[in-house]
Amino acid sequence: MITTLAGGVGAARFLQGLVHVVPPEEIVTIVNTADDIEFYGLHISPDVDIVTYTLANIVDQEKGWGIREDTFNCLDMLRKYGYETWFMLGDKDLATHIHRTILLKKGLKLSEVTENIRKTLGVKVKIIPMTNDRVQTKIVTNVGEMHFQEYLVKRKAQDPVLDVKFEGIEKAEPAPGVIESILNADGIIICPSNPIVSIGPILSVKGVKEAMKKTEAKIVAISPIVGGAPIKGPADKLMRGLGIEVSAVGVAKVYKDIIDVLIIDNVDKDLKYRIEELGIKVSVTNTIMKTLEDKIRLAKEALNCLSL
Repeated sequence: MITTLAGGVGAARFLQGLVHVVPPEEIVTIVNTADDIEFYGLHISPDVDIVTYTLANIVDQEKGWGIREDTFNCLDMLRKYGYETWFMLGDKDLATHIHRTILLKKGLKLSEVTENIRKTLGVKVKIIPMTNDRVQTKIVTNVGEMHFQEYLVKRKAQDPVLDVKFEGIEKAEPAPGVIESILNADGIIICPSNPIVSIGPILSVKGVKEAMKKTEAKIVAISPIVGGAPIKGPADKLMRGLGIEVSAVGVAKVYKDIIDVLIIDNVDKDLKYRIEELGIKVSVTNTIMKTLEDKIRLAKEALNCLSL
């Protein structure tokens, strides 16, 4: 069994390659839910949905999120009624959120709802939300504290970051299967996701980091920072705001207590020695995933690292 820790777009693209190398039934992915937010009374799980839609082959590949060829008629009508519509939710996407919310109101846990959705959409990879409890990433900026989605989507990550908080994390218990999938894994891969707000919340859930240290499985991480900048998203602004070097070295320092190998891009090959000084082995390759072949090749490289 290969266990992965995942955020949104970068992780989903990597998993697209991994399922071509490892039977999907033998993959478990633990997904960040600290990005979850409520809109129009609906529970939205952005990272879980991106991973699910991608593995179901219905994602909008160009955007990396949402459902392919979706329409936005509901949002257009909500806008007429005076609602804010900065969080773009397509009509088919909204059906997922309505379904999730109905099941949650019936008393199902988020992990049970996620299982229902992934089976309905024909996804064979086991998808587990990091927790069934409410955790929200809050970004502290010079204009105030706000939900991560507001910072990223509404304000387009324009505000200088002063701090990052995971509200509710102290009481959050790991969802069923999270700890077991780490302890019983044959190998663990931390996907190329934002180390602060995608992987950070997962590692902050009670018992998860301890399980990562306790497991006998080798742990490989893929740096989402290439040439001093993230492939996608605001990881650079978050890292810089927290005083972390915006480089593969900075990523290595975030993960240094738990990983055995860090995969970095060819453009960062000169950083190899600095990372190895931290006691982490380094694999240098092309980590940019533009095509399916790129994704498969990177997945193979991660598996090779697991056997080092």
